[in-house]
Amino acid sequence: MTEILKRKADHIDLVLKQRLETAAQASPWDKIQLTHNALPEKDVLNFDLTSEFLGKQLRRPFLISSMTGGPLKAEKINAHLAEAAQDLGIAMGVGSQRVALLSAGDGGLTGHLRRWAPDIPLYANLGAAQLRNDFSLSDVQRAIDMIEADALIIHLNCLQELMQEDGDTDWRGLLNAIETVARFLDVPVVAKEVGMGISSSTAIRLVDAGVQAIDVAGKGGTNFIQVEASRTANSRLSALGEVFRDWGINTPDAVQSVRASLPHIPIIASGGIRHGLDAAKAIKLGANVVAQAGPVLQAATESTQAVLDHFEFIESALRIGLACSDD
Repeated sequence: MTEILKRKADHIDLVLKQRLETAAQASPWDKIQLTHNALPEKDVLNFDLTSEFLGKQLRRPFLISSMTGGPLKAEKINAHLAEAAQDLGIAMGVGSQRVALLSAGDGGLTGHLRRWAPDIPLYANLGAAQLRNDFSLSDVQRAIDMIEADALIIHLNCLQELMQEDGDTDWRGLLNAIETVARFLDVPVVAKEVGMGISSSTAIRLVDAGVQAIDVAGKGGTNFIQVEASRTANSRLSALGEVFRDWGINTPDAVQSVRASLPHIPIIASGGIRHGLDAAKAIKLGANVVAQAGPVLQAATESTQAVLDHFEFIESALRIGLACSDD
Protein backbone atom coordinates (compact mmCIF):
# COMPACT_ATOMS: atom_id res chain seq x y z
CA MET A 1 0.00 0.00 0.00
CA THR A 2 2.90 2.36 0.77
CA GLU A 3 4.22 1.84 -2.77
CA ILE A 4 0.80 2.60 -4.29
CA LEU A 5 0.55 5.81 -2.26
CA LYS A 6 4.05 6.85 -3.34
CA ARG A 7 3.21 6.13 -6.99
CA LYS A 8 0.06 8.28 -6.80
CA ALA A 9 2.04 11.15 -5.27
CA ASP A 10 4.75 10.77 -7.91
CA HIS A 11 2.11 10.89 -10.65
CA ILE A 12 0.93 14.35 -9.57
CA ASP A 13 4.48 15.75 -9.47
CA LEU A 14 5.55 14.13 -12.74
CA VAL A 15 2.42 15.21 -14.62
CA LEU A 16 3.04 18.81 -13.60
CA LYS A 17 6.71 18.51 -14.65
CA GLN A 18 5.79 16.88 -17.97
CA ARG A 19 3.36 19.67 -18.80
CA LEU A 20 6.10 22.27 -18.43
CA GLU A 21 8.46 20.26 -20.63
CA THR A 22 5.95 19.61 -23.44
CA ALA A 23 4.05 22.92 -23.52
CA ALA A 24 5.66 24.02 -26.80
CA GLN A 25 5.36 20.70 -28.63
CA ALA A 26 3.12 20.28 -31.68
CA SER A 27 -0.34 18.85 -31.06
CA PRO A 28 -2.51 16.60 -33.24
CA TRP A 29 -5.26 19.17 -32.74
CA ASP A 30 -3.24 21.63 -34.82
CA LYS A 31 -3.92 19.49 -37.90
CA ILE A 32 -7.68 19.95 -37.46
CA GLN A 33 -8.82 23.17 -39.15
CA LEU A 34 -12.32 24.56 -38.70
CA THR A 35 -13.85 26.59 -41.54
CA HIS A 36 -14.39 30.20 -40.56
CA ASN A 37 -17.98 31.44 -40.51
CA ALA A 38 -18.00 35.18 -41.17
CA LEU A 39 -21.69 35.52 -40.27
CA PRO A 40 -22.32 33.43 -37.13
CA GLU A 41 -25.81 34.82 -36.28
CA LYS A 42 -25.15 34.17 -32.56
CA ASP A 43 -24.60 36.21 -29.43
CA VAL A 44 -21.15 34.66 -29.31
CA LEU A 45 -20.34 35.11 -25.64
CA ASN A 46 -23.83 34.31 -24.36
CA PHE A 47 -25.41 31.49 -26.37
CA ASP A 48 -26.59 28.44 -24.45
CA LEU A 49 -24.00 25.69 -23.85
CA THR A 50 -26.30 23.52 -21.74
CA SER A 51 -26.35 19.85 -22.66
CA GLU A 52 -27.45 16.51 -21.26
CA PHE A 53 -24.89 13.80 -20.59
CA LEU A 54 -25.75 10.40 -19.13
CA GLY A 55 -29.11 11.71 -18.01
CA LYS A 56 -27.75 14.76 -16.15
CA GLN A 57 -27.72 18.42 -17.14
CA LEU A 58 -24.42 20.24 -17.67
CA ARG A 59 -24.29 24.03 -17.95
CA ARG A 60 -21.09 23.67 -19.98
CA PRO A 61 -19.86 20.61 -21.94
CA PHE A 62 -16.85 20.07 -19.68
CA LEU A 63 -15.62 17.24 -17.48
CA ILE A 64 -12.81 17.54 -14.98
CA SER A 65 -11.21 14.23 -15.80
CA SER A 66 -9.89 11.57 -13.44
CA MET A 67 -6.52 12.50 -12.01
CA THR A 68 -5.99 12.30 -8.26
CA GLY A 69 -7.04 9.59 -5.87
CA GLY A 70 -4.73 8.62 -3.07
CA PRO A 71 -2.08 10.89 -1.52
CA LEU A 72 -2.90 13.43 1.12
CA LYS A 73 -2.16 16.35 -1.20
CA ALA A 74 -5.05 15.07 -3.34
CA GLU A 75 -7.55 16.11 -0.68
CA LYS A 76 -6.88 19.80 -1.28
CA ILE A 77 -6.83 19.29 -5.04
CA ASN A 78 -10.13 17.42 -5.03
CA ALA A 79 -11.76 20.10 -2.85
CA HIS A 80 -10.73 22.88 -5.26
CA LEU A 81 -11.90 20.87 -8.27
CA ALA A 82 -15.25 19.96 -6.71
CA GLU A 83 -16.03 23.51 -5.59
CA ALA A 84 -15.18 24.89 -9.03
CA ALA A 85 -17.17 22.19 -10.83
CA GLN A 86 -20.20 22.99 -8.69
CA ASP A 87 -19.92 26.70 -9.50
CA LEU A 88 -19.52 26.02 -13.23
CA GLY A 89 -22.16 23.31 -13.50
CA ILE A 90 -19.78 20.78 -15.06
CA ALA A 91 -19.06 17.12 -14.37
CA MET A 92 -16.16 15.79 -12.31
CA GLY A 93 -14.49 12.41 -12.36
CA VAL A 94 -12.33 11.45 -9.41
CA GLY A 95 -9.04 9.61 -9.65
CA SER A 96 -8.69 5.92 -8.93
CA GLN A 97 -10.42 4.89 -5.70
CA ARG A 98 -8.19 1.85 -5.28
CA VAL A 99 -6.34 3.38 -2.33
CA ALA A 100 -9.55 4.62 -0.73
CA LEU A 101 -11.04 1.11 -0.90
CA LEU A 102 -7.94 -0.69 0.35
CA SER A 103 -6.81 1.62 3.14
CA ALA A 104 -7.98 3.94 5.87
CA GLY A 105 -6.79 6.96 3.89
CA ASP A 106 -9.38 8.24 1.44
CA GLY A 107 -7.54 11.05 -0.38
CA GLY A 108 -10.54 13.32 0.01
CA LEU A 109 -12.80 10.81 -1.74
CA THR A 110 -15.68 10.71 0.75
CA GLY A 111 -19.08 12.27 1.24
CA HIS A 112 -17.25 15.59 1.71
CA LEU A 113 -16.81 15.68 -2.05
CA ARG A 114 -20.58 15.56 -2.56
CA ARG A 115 -21.05 18.30 0.03
CA TRP A 116 -18.64 20.51 -1.91
CA ALA A 117 -20.45 19.64 -5.14
CA PRO A 118 -24.07 18.75 -4.28
CA ASP A 119 -25.64 19.23 -7.73
CA ILE A 120 -23.14 18.19 -10.39
CA PRO A 121 -22.52 14.75 -11.92
CA LEU A 122 -19.74 12.99 -9.99
CA TYR A 123 -18.06 9.94 -11.50
CA ALA A 124 -16.37 7.21 -9.46
CA ASN A 125 -13.24 5.54 -10.85
CA LEU A 126 -11.71 2.06 -10.72
CA GLY A 127 -9.10 0.34 -12.86
CA ALA A 128 -10.20 -2.47 -15.15
CA ALA A 129 -7.26 -4.58 -14.03
CA GLN A 130 -8.50 -4.58 -10.43
CA LEU A 131 -12.04 -5.69 -11.27
CA ARG A 132 -11.12 -9.32 -11.81
CA ASN A 133 -9.10 -10.07 -8.68
CA ASP A 134 -8.93 -7.16 -6.23
CA PHE A 135 -12.52 -5.97 -5.91
CA SER A 136 -15.85 -7.70 -5.44
CA LEU A 137 -19.11 -6.27 -6.73
CA SER A 138 -19.79 -5.00 -3.21
CA ASP A 139 -16.46 -3.12 -3.34
CA VAL A 140 -17.49 -1.57 -6.66
CA GLN A 141 -20.77 -0.47 -5.08
CA ARG A 142 -18.81 0.94 -2.14
CA ALA A 143 -16.81 3.10 -4.58
CA ILE A 144 -20.11 4.49 -5.91
CA ASP A 145 -21.56 5.06 -2.45
CA MET A 146 -18.35 6.63 -1.12
CA ILE A 147 -18.87 9.79 -3.18
CA GLU A 148 -22.56 9.33 -4.09
CA ALA A 149 -21.47 8.95 -7.70
CA ASP A 150 -23.71 9.29 -10.75
CA ALA A 151 -21.58 6.95 -12.89
CA LEU A 152 -18.51 4.71 -12.73
CA ILE A 153 -15.47 5.30 -14.91
CA ILE A 154 -13.46 2.15 -15.56
CA HIS A 155 -10.00 3.08 -16.73
CA LEU A 156 -8.11 0.94 -19.21
CA ASN A 157 -4.39 1.45 -18.61
CA CYS A 158 -2.72 -1.66 -19.98
CA LEU A 159 0.41 0.09 -21.30
CA GLN A 160 0.83 2.05 -18.08
CA GLU A 161 0.56 -1.13 -16.00
CA LEU A 162 3.14 -2.85 -18.20
CA MET A 163 5.62 -0.06 -17.43
CA GLN A 164 5.35 -0.65 -13.65
CA GLU A 165 7.46 -3.24 -11.80
CA ASP A 166 4.41 -4.51 -9.94
CA GLY A 167 1.89 -3.68 -12.69
CA ASP A 168 -0.88 -5.98 -13.88
CA THR A 169 0.28 -7.92 -16.94
CA ASP A 170 -2.58 -10.43 -17.28
CA TRP A 171 -5.48 -8.74 -19.04
CA ARG A 172 -7.50 -11.86 -19.82
CA GLY A 173 -11.16 -11.88 -18.88
CA LEU A 174 -11.48 -8.16 -18.23
CA LEU A 175 -14.19 -7.55 -20.83
CA ASN A 176 -16.34 -10.11 -19.00
CA ALA A 177 -15.53 -8.39 -15.70
CA ILE A 178 -16.61 -5.04 -17.13
CA GLU A 179 -19.83 -6.58 -18.42
CA THR A 180 -20.55 -8.06 -14.98
CA VAL A 181 -20.07 -4.67 -13.33
CA ALA A 182 -22.20 -2.89 -15.95
CA ARG A 183 -25.05 -5.35 -15.39
CA PHE A 184 -24.74 -5.07 -11.60
CA LEU A 185 -24.70 -1.30 -11.14
CA ASP A 186 -27.69 1.03 -11.20
CA VAL A 187 -25.52 3.85 -12.59
CA PRO A 188 -23.94 4.10 -16.06
CA VAL A 189 -20.46 2.75 -16.75
CA VAL A 190 -17.95 4.82 -18.74
CA ALA A 191 -14.86 3.22 -20.28
CA LYS A 192 -11.78 5.45 -20.36
CA GLU A 193 -8.24 5.09 -21.61
CA VAL A 194 -5.43 7.03 -19.91
CA GLY A 195 -3.66 8.55 -22.90
CA MET A 196 -3.30 5.85 -25.56
CA GLY A 197 -6.78 6.13 -27.07
CA ILE A 198 -9.68 3.75 -27.73
CA SER A 199 -10.19 2.38 -31.23
CA SER A 200 -13.62 1.95 -32.80
CA SER A 201 -13.38 -1.85 -32.61
CA THR A 202 -12.59 -1.73 -28.88
CA ALA A 203 -15.37 0.80 -28.32
CA ILE A 204 -17.87 -1.52 -30.03
CA ARG A 205 -16.84 -4.43 -27.78
CA LEU A 206 -17.21 -2.24 -24.70
CA VAL A 207 -20.63 -0.95 -25.70
CA ASP A 208 -21.77 -4.50 -26.45
CA ALA A 209 -20.67 -5.36 -22.90
CA GLY A 210 -22.94 -2.67 -21.43
CA VAL A 211 -20.68 0.39 -21.31
CA GLN A 212 -22.80 3.50 -21.86
CA ALA A 213 -20.16 6.10 -22.77
CA ILE A 214 -16.61 6.16 -24.13
CA ASP A 215 -13.84 8.51 -23.03
CA VAL A 216 -11.35 8.04 -25.86
CA ALA A 217 -8.50 9.63 -23.82
CA GLY A 218 -6.11 9.63 -26.74
CA LYS A 219 -2.48 10.45 -27.32
CA GLY A 220 -1.46 14.07 -27.14
CA GLY A 221 -1.78 14.95 -23.47
CA THR A 222 -0.25 13.45 -20.35
CA ASN A 223 1.92 10.51 -21.38
CA PHE A 224 1.74 7.91 -18.60
CA ILE A 225 4.24 5.69 -20.37
CA GLN A 226 6.79 8.48 -19.92
CA VAL A 227 5.54 9.18 -16.40
CA GLU A 228 6.19 5.58 -15.37
CA ALA A 229 9.53 5.48 -17.23
CA SER A 230 10.59 8.62 -15.33
CA ARG A 231 9.89 7.18 -11.90
CA THR A 232 11.23 3.64 -12.29
CA ALA A 233 14.69 2.52 -11.20
CA ASN A 234 14.36 -0.53 -13.47
CA SER A 235 16.54 0.10 -16.54
CA ARG A 236 14.60 -2.44 -18.63
CA LEU A 237 11.27 -0.73 -17.95
CA SER A 238 12.80 2.68 -18.56
CA ALA A 239 14.09 1.48 -21.94
CA LEU A 240 10.70 -0.02 -22.78
CA GLY A 241 9.12 3.34 -21.99
CA GLU A 242 11.36 4.97 -24.58
CA VAL A 243 10.39 2.34 -27.18
CA PHE A 244 6.67 3.01 -26.65
CA ARG A 245 6.76 6.74 -25.87
CA ASP A 246 4.89 7.60 -29.11
CA TRP A 247 2.44 4.69 -28.90
CA GLY A 248 -1.28 5.31 -29.17
CA ILE A 249 -4.17 6.80 -31.13
CA ASN A 250 -4.36 10.58 -31.45
CA THR A 251 -7.43 11.99 -29.74
CA PRO A 252 -8.93 13.61 -32.89
CA ASP A 253 -8.58 10.32 -34.78
CA ALA A 254 -10.13 8.37 -31.90
CA VAL A 255 -13.13 10.73 -31.64
CA GLN A 256 -13.83 10.53 -35.38
CA SER A 257 -13.38 6.76 -35.53
CA VAL A 258 -15.60 5.98 -32.54
CA ARG A 259 -18.28 8.46 -33.68
CA ALA A 260 -18.36 6.92 -37.17
CA SER A 261 -18.83 3.42 -35.74
CA LEU A 262 -21.15 4.35 -32.86
CA PRO A 263 -23.23 7.35 -33.98
CA HIS A 264 -25.42 7.46 -30.89
CA ILE A 265 -23.03 6.62 -28.04
CA PRO A 266 -21.96 9.50 -25.77
CA ILE A 267 -18.28 10.35 -26.33
CA ILE A 268 -15.88 12.21 -24.06
CA ALA A 269 -12.88 13.76 -25.80
CA SER A 270 -9.81 13.91 -23.60
CA GLY A 271 -6.10 13.75 -24.27
CA GLY A 272 -4.21 16.88 -25.23
CA ILE A 273 -7.08 19.38 -24.95
CA ARG A 274 -5.03 22.54 -24.40
CA HIS A 275 -7.64 25.28 -24.68
CA GLY A 276 -11.13 26.14 -25.85
CA LEU A 277 -10.33 25.97 -29.55
CA ASP A 278 -9.23 22.33 -29.16
CA ALA A 279 -12.48 21.77 -27.26
CA ALA A 280 -14.50 23.31 -30.11
CA LYS A 281 -12.72 21.07 -32.62
CA ALA A 282 -13.48 18.00 -30.50
CA ILE A 283 -17.19 18.84 -30.36
CA LYS A 284 -17.29 19.53 -34.10
CA LEU A 285 -15.69 16.10 -34.67
CA GLY A 286 -18.43 14.38 -32.67
CA ALA A 287 -17.63 14.57 -28.97
CA ASN A 288 -20.45 15.34 -26.53
CA VAL A 289 -18.22 16.45 -23.68
CA VAL A 290 -14.60 17.59 -23.48
CA ALA A 291 -12.39 16.64 -20.54
CA GLN A 292 -9.16 17.90 -19.05
CA ALA A 293 -6.97 16.50 -16.30
CA GLY A 294 -3.31 17.54 -16.56
CA PRO A 295 -3.96 21.10 -17.81
CA VAL A 296 -6.15 21.93 -14.82
CA LEU A 297 -3.93 20.24 -12.23
CA GLN A 298 -1.66 23.25 -11.63
CA ALA A 299 -4.67 25.49 -11.00
CA ALA A 300 -6.15 22.87 -8.65
CA THR A 301 -3.00 22.89 -6.51
CA GLU A 302 -3.51 26.64 -5.99
CA SER A 303 -7.16 27.44 -5.29
CA THR A 304 -10.78 27.05 -6.33
CA GLN A 305 -10.63 30.48 -7.97
CA ALA A 306 -7.65 29.43 -10.07
CA VAL A 307 -9.68 26.50 -11.40
CA LEU A 308 -12.60 28.83 -12.16
CA ASP A 309 -10.31 31.23 -14.02
CA HIS A 310 -8.86 28.32 -16.00
CA PHE A 311 -12.25 27.14 -17.23
CA GLU A 312 -13.61 30.62 -17.87
CA PHE A 313 -10.77 31.18 -20.34
CA ILE A 314 -11.41 27.80 -21.98
CA GLU A 315 -15.10 28.62 -22.27
CA SER A 316 -14.37 31.94 -24.03
CA ALA A 317 -12.34 30.23 -26.75
CA LEU A 318 -14.85 27.38 -27.00
CA ARG A 319 -17.67 29.83 -27.64
CA ILE A 320 -15.73 31.65 -30.35
CA GLY A 321 -14.63 28.39 -31.97
CA LEU A 322 -18.16 26.96 -32.04
CA ALA A 323 -19.91 30.16 -33.12
CA CYS A 324 -17.42 31.33 -35.72
CA SER A 325 -17.03 28.07 -37.63
CA ASP A 326 -19.28 26.30 -40.11
CA ASP A 327 -21.29 23.30 -38.95
